[in-house]
Amino acid sequence: MKKRTFLKLSSALMATPIISPLAQLVSDEKLKNWAGNYTYSTSRLYAAKSIEQVPELVKKYDKLKVLGTRHCFNGIADSTHNFISLREMDKVLAMDTEARTVTVDASMRYGQLAPYLDSKGYALHNLASLPHISVAGACATATHGSGVKNGNLATAVSAMEIVLANGEVRTLSRAKDGDTFRAAVVNLGALGVVTKMTLDVQPTFTMRQDVYVDLPLDQMSGNFDAIMSGGYSVSLFTDWQKKRVNEVWIKSRAKKDDQAKAKPDFFGATLATKNLHPIAEISAENCTEQMGVPGPWYERLPHFRMGFTPSSGKELQSEYFVPYKNAVEAILAVERLRDHISPHLLISELRTIDADDLWMSMAYKQPSLAIHFTWKQDWASVSKVLPMIEKELEPFGARPHWGKLFTLSAAKLQSRYEKLDDFKKLVREFDPKGKFRNAFLDSTIYG
Repeated sequence: MKKRTFLKLSSALMATPIISPLAQLVSDEKLKNWAGNYTYSTSRLYAAKSIEQVPELVKKYDKLKVLGTRHCFNGIADSTHNFISLREMDKVLAMDTEARTVTVDASMRYGQLAPYLDSKGYALHNLASLPHISVAGACATATHGSGVKNGNLATAVSAMEIVLANGEVRTLSRAKDGDTFRAAVVNLGALGVVTKMTLDVQPTFTMRQDVYVDLPLDQMSGNFDAIMSGGYSVSLFTDWQKKRVNEVWIKSRAKKDDQAKAKPDFFGATLATKNLHPIAEISAENCTEQMGVPGPWYERLPHFRMGFTPSSGKELQSEYFVPYKNAVEAILAVERLRDHISPHLLISELRTIDADDLWMSMAYKQPSLAIHFTWKQDWASVSKVLPMIEKELEPFGARPHWGKLFTLSAAKLQSRYEKLDDFKKLVREFDPKGKFRNAFLDSTIYG
């Protein structure tokens, strides 16, 4: 199989069957995630067109899950019974300039929100590599960008509204609800239907992006801190071959009229002479602008341009989080598996995430390195490689991304999340009859 773009983008919107409230979808079409690797267990999908309709739908069904932008690669959002879609609820609800917050419908996508904020003179602290994901879905799974001082996207949440299993509408805030709030932000879809989210914002800023190629792997041992602190957000792309990192993407704050040229060398890596895709042989047409050209924060923080959404590109994704203090050891441990990994790999990305206090976050109480794998869509082969990677990362207590593929047992996860038992208690309080439980939660959280 030839290497192809792991984030092939098209301007066509993803086809999502949506129906009127309380009407059953009558279709033989199977619902799939955007990559096409996961087929959902039911096509019964119901749409809420307003916040007022959500409690009605929640009370109507004994079993229910929210189906969002479908970017997860596993069954975390799956249901064998019923789905609810909030897709039509994607508006900015309030902008509080004094508190520096914005309140949005939970299905608002970052690609919609970011230009609006910028037009008002504000910005978010970070963005993921893809802009098409929804605010609620990203926060529920602790999705992240990069930067040694940047928390994941969920750390921007200051308040949220959630519909519980009995139809009660509950508002939680960082200021008033303490542990309950810290448990609910990264909720894995287990607590209810999130309908509103309030996010912290800051004054808008300009960024530039410079890319370097062929960073020698041996530079990691003595210079890892300096490499990953080389910009506001730094990503390393590697295929684990030739003892080098293929590309270093450095995103830095800049002035709008910044004409400074980047240094020609970065710890032995060479400045690129043209825009690059993370897979060098793929066209960079859909990637965000590089070559040090200044631009808005939301056109530099993601790797891919805001105006595009992913088509159903054939790929699989896995990601593991290790303590930042063990980052170099973990990288070298994975590199030892290069000949097992590379035949099935499209590309890997290394990013840093600051510590947070959100109970089910992969970066809970530990600054982290995220080791990401974008695989060819060959689960039979990938499923054999993942246990090898997990074994190598065992000494570091690696935590997998909740929305991606892994084979770690519930017992292993239990040992790596000190608040997991407390989280399960809150699940019982919010959802005593298991309305929002599914096979994924049963196998990974409850074991």
